Amino acid sequence: MTEKLQSLPDRPGVYIMRDVGGRVIYVGKASSLRRRVRWYFRPSTLRTAEAKLRGLIRSIADLEVVICRTDAEATLTEGRLIKEYRPRYNAFFKDDKRFLLLKVNLADTYPRFRTCRIRKDDGAHYFGPYPSSAAARAALDFVEKRFGLRRCRSRIPGPEDHRHCLADVVRFCSAPCLGKVSPEDYAERVREACAFLNGERPGYLQEMQDAMEQAAAERNYERAAVLRDTLLRLRQAVSERVRKVTPPGVRSARAREGIVELGRILGLKCSPKLVEAFDISNISGTLAVGSMVCALDGRPRPNRYRMFRIRTVKSADDPAMMAEVITRRYRRLIAEGGHFPDLVLVDGGITQLRAARRALDGLGLMKIPVVGLAKRYEELYLDSRGNRPLRLARNSAALAVLQQIRDEAHRFALTYHRRLRRRRIRESVLDEIEGIGPRRKEALLRHFGSLTRLRAAGMQDIAAIPGFGPHLGRVVWEALSHSFRREK
Repeated sequence: MTEKLQSLPDRPGVYIMRDVGGRVIYVGKASSLRRRVRWYFRPSTLRTAEAKLRGLIRSIADLEVVICRTDAEATLTEGRLIKEYRPRYNAFFKDDKRFLLLKVNLADTYPRFRTCRIRKDDGAHYFGPYPSSAAARAALDFVEKRFGLRRCRSRIPGPEDHRHCLADVVRFCSAPCLGKVSPEDYAERVREACAFLNGERPGYLQEMQDAMEQAAAERNYERAAVLRDTLLRLRQAVSERVRKVTPPGVRSARAREGIVELGRILGLKCSPKLVEAFDISNISGTLAVGSMVCALDGRPRPNRYRMFRIRTVKSADDPAMMAEVITRRYRRLIAEGGHFPDLVLVDGGITQLRAARRALDGLGLMKIPVVGLAKRYEELYLDSRGNRPLRLARNSAALAVLQQIRDEAHRFALTYHRRLRRRRIRESVLDEIEGIGPRRKEALLRHFGSLTRLRAAGMQDIAAIPGFGPHLGRVVWEALSHSFRREK
């Protein structure tokens, strides 16, 4: 435990605490894993903490960490793991608190948007969830003001609702309570707001960008700062949807533009039409996997994606894992006489870049350029610049292409890692059955092929396996039936 505490990174992430039986008893998040997790084990914490926290600390036998890119990602990961493990010490998450959603019921005469935390099957339209409550409230405030939507709670607003309301003056409400807008016109406003929240109206974000730049040019810096902060929150709320709904033709043209710009920035003789990107996913070095995704002309080519189980690296050493994956990928490509990429992209900064460069050079592939894209500030690391990163403009088409490919590599690696973790969690139920050791566990899985088939088997089917018999067959069958009911 002491070694783990000393090696904790100063990065955002999630920590998972287990008891002596290996059960998850607490899941938490931190903007700095090093500071937060070490706090639990300070003598002063045990002296001053409440009884519940002291009980948690005394129950900790082991811990794992999941490193995340941002606090928002850590929040989402924490919530997902709490719902997956249901740790008994996570009292604050057992009250069904969830991330904010926006909700609107289009069947109302004058629909209004509002925030909620639970998605119900009530016929309403929901948007989100949003990892940041500030982003959700900024989106709500924007659609109310931009499209003149009401925020009063009356089912059908009338003149009485307007007596003490100035929303039509200070918030640009269309005032359906006074009959200033027909139900049909109001419904059209609501539909336009829904389209914006779905990412189908990126032009509204551009309007705000233009207004911010104009305010800055006029030296109205206070207004420019307000617009900047609002724009950042709105982009956080709808940017992912914008990328999903952009027409394929527009995306392809933008991608080609980015590839040309990227070749110019990197000083390449020709545009990097074929790009291969790599990422690593693991929890403290366990179940470590790597991913390779491919993009042609800036567009993903899923049929060329590859997954890797890390074989040689046993500790949490992402650069070493990156080097292993790249070595295995291009050693095989050399043996098969395949087509090499015009550019290799790694998820990370200077350490990942150097690891990738050494791996390629070791294979004699010195001519293949490598770049690293660090998530925190979206900085680009190049061979030619050493420790000095390059920051591209936020509206750069080249940056957009790199972000898309990098995020796809991260998604692919994380999906594979989660699948392996779920498989291990499912199979671990056999370890809790008295009388089932490694050999019998292996015999069960080899006979039935998977835990799913084993759970579907009857008691007599299990008892018929050599070395089991009626008594052990009943024990295994009852344990699996109990775990299945518990999961449901």
